[in-house]
Amino acid sequence: MLNIYFPYNLSAIPEFFSRFLQAAWMTMQITTLGIVLGLVLGLIIALLRISPIKILNGPAKAYIWAIRGTPLLLQLLVIYNGMAPIVRIAGYPAAVIALGIHNGAYLAEIFRGAIQSIDRGQREAAMSLGMTSWQAMKRIILPQAFKRAVPPLGNQFIIALKDSSLASVIAVPELLSRARQFGSSNFLYMEMLVIAGIYYLIMTSVLTVVVNYVEERLRVSEYRA
Repeated sequence: MLNIYFPYNLSAIPEFFSRFLQAAWMTMQITTLGIVLGLVLGLIIALLRISPIKILNGPAKAYIWAIRGTPLLLQLLVIYNGMAPIVRIAGYPAAVIALGIHNGAYLAEIFRGAIQSIDRGQREAAMSLGMTSWQAMKRIILPQAFKRAVPPLGNQFIIALKDSSLASVIAVPELLSRARQFGSSNFLYMEMLVIAGIYYLIMTSVLTVVVNYVEERLRVSEYRA
């Protein structure tokens, strides 16, 4: 008789699954705060990026170039370890700051592309009605740009959720860190990694459904308009 050895204990998956809930909540916190910070930075940098004033768009270009050209892990270690002689930042805020700064560069390009896709004639028409350039941007351009930016924003949010796993490098107790912690204590590394993977799949699936729903609602509102 052929005996096939299966090295994994599948019964450990339901046994340890609930023990990852707190780590999943930590992952969601880091991701949400990082996205919020990234949205604020991204919008500001996008507006500076399209400004005709070189003293404004120059630093914005440099920021996008530097952040997009270096890995998130490096940026995380710079904030957590590299800046330690100047200011000591704990793991949790360091992860949020790094994720926010990293996503800000990508979101800035998403916003810039969406803003520049709006017909310039709409801004000119708004200004001919007496609006200032900022009023035209706020009332006419940005609402349309946000609608067009929803699909790439959703993709970036999902990427940010997965990128949050890098916080495990600086001992933030998120999903991957919890999987490695349990794996080192019970030697069930694959089983613990599978549990973490299931949580990531659940969260990214929920986020995808939410983004698709928002996109569909915006499409319906355009048809009604």
